Order: sequence, then C-alpha cells, then structure tokens
Amino acid sequence: MSMFRLRAVTGSRYLRRFLHGGAANRDHVLEQLGICSGEDQVLEVVGKNKAKLTVNHVGCAIGMLWHFQKEKPQMLRTVEFIKSHPEFLTLRVLAENKIELMDDVMLVDMLYNVLRLNVEPYDSLAQQLVSEAWLRLYRFPMPSLSKFAVCLSDQHLQHSPPMGQITDILNQKLSSIDDARILTTLMVSVSSLVSPHLRDKLINKADHLLDTMDPSHYNNPRRMVQFLRNIKYSYRPLLEKCNHILLRNVPHLNAENISIIMGLYQSIQFNNCDFRLAAKQRLMELVDSSADPFSFTKLFVALGPMAGEDTKERLESTALLLAEDFNAHQALAVAETLEEIQCRNLNLIQKIASVVHKNLHVYKPMEIARITQALILLHYQSPELFTKLRNILVQFLLNSVYPYEVTMLTRVLSMLPSPRLDEGVVSRVEAVLPQCNLNDLNTFAMAVAKWVRNDPSYRHSTPSKYVRLLQTLNRCGHERLRKADRLDLVLEELKYMSGEWFEEMLLEETMVTLQRLEDQISWTNVPEMALFLTRTNHLCTPLMDRIASVAMENINKIHYSATYATLLPFAVLNYDPPGVDELFDICIQRVIPHISSFDPHLLVLLAYALAVADCFPEDLVREIFNVNFLAKLDSQLETLPDALNKRIRLRLMELNRAVCLECPESQVPWFHERYCLQLQKKGNGSISPVQQQIHQMLGEVLGGINCARVALLTTYFYTVDFECVLDRHHQAVAYSEQSQLQISEDGKVRWGSDSVGKDRSEVPPGAQRVAVDFLDFKSFCKNSRHMKGEAMMRKRHLEILGYHVVQIPHFEWNSMELSTQDAWKEYLRKKIFTGLP
Repeated sequence: MSMFRLRAVTGSRYLRRFLHGGAANRDHVLEQLGICSGEDQVLEVVGKNKAKLTVNHVGCAIGMLWHFQKEKPQMLRTVEFIKSHPEFLTLRVLAENKIELMDDVMLVDMLYNVLRLNVEPYDSLAQQLVSEAWLRLYRFPMPSLSKFAVCLSDQHLQHSPPMGQITDILNQKLSSIDDARILTTLMVSVSSLVSPHLRDKLINKADHLLDTMDPSHYNNPRRMVQFLRNIKYSYRPLLEKCNHILLRNVPHLNAENISIIMGLYQSIQFNNCDFRLAAKQRLMELVDSSADPFSFTKLFVALGPMAGEDTKERLESTALLLAEDFNAHQALAVAETLEEIQCRNLNLIQKIASVVHKNLHVYKPMEIARITQALILLHYQSPELFTKLRNILVQFLLNSVYPYEVTMLTRVLSMLPSPRLDEGVVSRVEAVLPQCNLNDLNTFAMAVAKWVRNDPSYRHSTPSKYVRLLQTLNRCGHERLRKADRLDLVLEELKYMSGEWFEEMLLEETMVTLQRLEDQISWTNVPEMALFLTRTNHLCTPLMDRIASVAMENINKIHYSATYATLLPFAVLNYDPPGVDELFDICIQRVIPHISSFDPHLLVLLAYALAVADCFPEDLVREIFNVNFLAKLDSQLETLPDALNKRIRLRLMELNRAVCLECPESQVPWFHERYCLQLQKKGNGSISPVQQQIHQMLGEVLGGINCARVALLTTYFYTVDFECVLDRHHQAVAYSEQSQLQISEDGKVRWGSDSVGKDRSEVPPGAQRVAVDFLDFKSFCKNSRHMKGEAMMRKRHLEILGYHVVQIPHFEWNSMELSTQDAWKEYLRKKIFTGLP
C-alpha cells in the first residue's frame, strides 16, 4: 500500500524534482512525505522533522499541501484548517528564512502555493517572495514567468512595475512561445498594460496557437476570450475561433465553466446561438447531479436566465431547499440571478435575504453594492436590512479611494430612500470626479438627479450642495472631452452613455469632439461609431459620410456581422450619404456568403434595418422566411433575456409585414395575425390630449366628428391615428355609428365592430382613404427636423395599402404660427386636400 501511495503521489512534480539518486543519497524526510495521502500526514511529517527541514523539504511540503487541496471539490477543501495549523506556521517561517536558497522555479512555485493556501498578500512571506522574484525576473523560464504574473494579479498588482517588466519580456520573447497555456496566462495577466501594437501581436500569436494546440484544453480559448474582455476589444475572428473550440467541449464542461464562459461572452457582447443552445442542453443534463450548494449555485447562475418556466420553478424549489446552507457569496450569486429572471417567489427571496443579513460583515464594498441593488430590484421589503445596507454603503464610500468603487457605491446608494444626503458623501463624490471617465460622470449625474428629487427642500430651491456637484460634473465632463485625443477611448467611455444630463450637457460637445477626431475613424471602430450615432438619434452628416467612406474602402476588413451596426444609422436616421447605393450593395455582398453563419436574431435585425431603408435582398428574405431558420430562431429566443426576446419577435413581425407589402413577388405568407391580435389586447388603447385635439379639429374641417375615425387598425395591423374617406368630389364620407370608435373622457378608445379594416370594400367608387398621423419627437432626429426611417417606411406601407398619407409633425402643430383654432383648421385643410389626385 505504501509503495502504491509513493508511486501515486510522486507523479506530482513536487516530489519528482527531489526523489532521485541512489541509496547513498536517500532522503528520509522526502520519503516520508512521499507516502503521505493527505494534508494532516504532511503536517505531521513536518512536525516530527522540524530540525531537519531543508529548503527542498519546505518547498515539497507546501507544494503537496496545495496539491491535495486542488484535487478536492471546492466544498471539501480545508484551506482554513491548514492555514491555522501550527506546523504550517513553521513552514512559513522556514520558507521566509530560506528564500535566497530557492531556485527560480521553486521561488515562484512557493509564492503561487502560499497564495492558494490563503496567505495574505501583505504577509511578510508573500512580500519577501515577490521582492526576490522581482530581482530575478529577467532570468525566469517562461512557465515560471507566467505563474509569477498570475501571482501578481492575485495580489491586485496588475499595474505594478514588475508587471510592466513582464509585459516587456513578453513583447521581446513572444515569437519563442509555443505553449498556448503559457501565452494565454500571460495575456490575461498583462492585459491592462498592453499597447495596441502588442495587442495585435498577441492576437495573431494566439490565433496561430489555437490551430496547433490540443482542442480539449478549453481553458486556453477561454483565457483568450477573457483577454479580449479585459482589453474591451471584440475581435470577432479570434472570438469565433475560440467559440468553435469551446463549443466542441461543451459536453465535458461543468456548470462553473459554462457560467464563466457565458459571463465573458455577455460582457464582451458576443451572443452565439449554437453555444447557448449547447450550453442549455448540457446544463439541463446537470440539474439532477447539482444537489449541493456549490454546484447548484453555479448551475442556477448559468441555467436560470435561459430556462423555461417549468425549469425555473424547479430550480427555485431546489434553491429554497438549499437556501439555509448557502454561504455569503452563494447567496449573493443566487440573489443576482433571481433579479435577472425577475423572480416573484417571495418565500425564496426572504430566505436568501436572511442569509445575506447574517453575512453582511463578510461582503466587500462592490459585493454590498451588488446585493443591495439585487434586493431593491426584487422589491424586497425590509426597512431594517436596508437601513443596515445603507449605513455600510456610506461607510465603504467614505473610506474608498477607487473611482470605480465610489461610482458603484454612489449609484446604489441613490436607489435607496433617504430624506437627506450626508455631507461626507457629497465631499467624497466631489473629490473623485476629476478622476472619472465620462460613463462614471454620467452615473454620478443620474444619482444626483435622484437625490435632488427626493430632497424635501427641493420644492423650494435646489440645495447648494447639489448645485455645486452638478457644476463640477459639467466642468469635468467638458474638460475630459476637450482633452480627449484618442477616438477609441472616447467611444469606449460613450458606449453606455444615456440620460438627460448627457443629452442636455454633453451631447453637443461630444459631437464636436468626435468630429475633431474624425480622422481616427477606421474599419476597426466604424461599427462602434455607427452604434453611438444610432443610439443618440443624432444626425451628424460629416461623421456619417466618413463612416460610409471608410466602410466602402475597407469592407473586406470589417467582420461580416458588423455590417448590421455599420448600416444601422443610415437606415434608422434616414440619411443617404454620397454613394449610398454602393454602400448598401457592398455591405450586402459582404453578408451573403456568410448568411448561414449569422446568429438568427442578428440576421432578423439586419434584414429589418435593410427593410427600413427600402432594401430587400432576395437571398436574405429567402433565408429568413424558411421553416428551418424560423425553428432555430425560436430555439434561440428561448435562451435570450425576456426584453431581447420580445424585441426580436416584434422585429420579425415588422419584417414579415414589410416583405408582404413591398415584395409580394417573394410569396412570403403573413403569419403574424395571432401575434398582432395578442399585442393589440395588451395595448392600453389610449390617445394623447394632442390627438384628441386634432380629432375635434378634424370633425370641424370635415363636416362632423363622425367623418373621422380614431386609432384605426389597418390590414397588417398598422394603427392609423385618424382615418377619413373623401369621395370623388373631395367631400368627407360619414361613417356609420357601428364602425365609429369612441373616445372616453380619460382618452381610452372604445372599439366598434370594425377593428382590423374589415369594411374596406364599403368605400364608394372613386373615393380616397386618407390616413392622418401625428408625428411626435420620436419620429425625428434629436438635433433636427429630419424624419427618421421608420416613419418613412410607415408612410410607404400605408400608401401601398391605398391611403393618401398626411403626416403632422409635432413642431408644426405646436408652433407659434398655429396658436388659434382657425389656424389649426386651415393647417389641417391644406394638409388633407393638397396633393389629392
């Protein structure tokens, strides 16, 4: 038995390095360590041989302690037992005294192992090991260098001088690295320090090693994705190659690995249908075997957001049974997932909140912020717990020196009800503002807006502390934009910007900055720039012309999936740059060869954007309106968040409608009747005061209120604000009472017998249907009176349905020129009767 143990354990490199030589060189301490089968036996050998322990013995013993730990499942590890054991303290003291005797490999292994055994980074042993390793850095073999880089990252030393030197060594020796594990470990560790030039070199090297490595080593592509996430660079060719390998490994992955990969994909906005479907299937297979708190938590986090209702209920029932056994961090993970799936199981929420309450002392600042946010969004009611959370948040905020941490704590603090804001919080926020990026400044602005609204004294005047904060915010935002000299960094900071403060205070300055940096627009950032312009609804023709020019020159460099983002602002904002036909043609040609590689939901979005621009590529229409494609789309939608699921289904309906109306030759059937009826039932059926005013005026212009119908549903389910019928002499035709829709005092529409245009055949010969639509601000670009693409598409479709379309822009109806009853009526008269055939 002893021989078997010795043979088994000496498979570990910790003993292989030391157990060699003949009988004359026998090392009895190493032999005793070699027959150990657990940590307690290793520590016992240490205790019996304290006086004999050499540097090799110490290195071997600590290496074995971690080796035994990592072989165990997480829940069975006994790290705290080892850390508090007196013989482990003996090993630590001996190790610190023998650092200079360690060779390079042992030195790094020692640091790695003691950190894994939870020795604090500020412990003198860890600090001495780091210092000695730094001195020897340039002579380390690459495996040791990569392991040392991991150790620095574990100690939050990503921006330290040693990490800078490791980055330099990696740059110099990159061509000699042929081990994907070593390369990817270094890539992740140095990611915060890489230049664009080194980034590209690393990506090229990683891409090459993916072709030569064992595809079963899935952690290598996983680390490559992590590197791209860290540097915020969504390089699609490498992502897709990594995804291909990860997809092949899904049947062998556990819930924790799947959860990590999906988290990385989500943060880099890489949504691959095949991986999600395979991951869901694998996670469903793991449900029955995930019965302990550790494995269930990993499963719940990964599967919960993708699961159907029956599976969600089953998962929630299991969570309820395990709730009291969750530790602090498992309770946090479960709470965040419950919020993500919009759980309404009050008993489960109460149980998880109870575990959180008992463990408040365990959480770090960002974790307290996350748990507070989750409980607020779950609508959990507990004044006592939220009071404690608020006090902890404030304390953490006052002590924090990290801008990202102060930002998060402030944002969550603003979500809690509070009559008054602590002066210390205001001072802390004000102190970090000059260090913040644009996105953080926007977060602070939204928090200040909430505080202002909730402050009792706001009714009389805005308190000076808020005025001061807002002034500082404005100044810092403008200064940051004026000093910006790298377009990619600006776009990164703008990626999630929204809200009143940004639109009112920074949007114009932002456009000035983007135009100043216009020469930096390249094929790599065209999609991001295009998405920003679309999201802000801001028509900036110089920038859009530049996007079009760069896209046409570099279309083969732009990833085919990025054509959607590239074309989006031209469709949505209804802008035709010089050479618009060429732009759309080359983008479509870029897409068609890869059409089967698109994620189904993205292909629907692309086709809809093209439809808005009155463009219907035959291959694209044929691909989407295919039974196999629609089945795959249905499967994918089941795995997507509810909001995205609803958006894609709506876009598919709108695309189906557009194809039926504008491309009847494609013979695509209309299959959204039931869907539209369900949407109609969910609608509130109310009209705005302005629309009520227009209806009254139309009655006077046309000769009676029964000459105009309100909120009419057409064929294909367009809702026309008002419809009237004019005979061949341009006289209004009155509707029967049965088909007339009534408006109640609260603006609700009372439906008559005709709800979906069933009486279209009743129009007299030679008569003309007229659709009158009021266009609010959503139909126009924010910075101009330029009509957006969807309003133009709607007009085209109503005209195909036989309407003479009259559009009433809000800025015309609400203008100073139309300030009297007579003026409004004359305006409507001209709009309706001018241009009639």
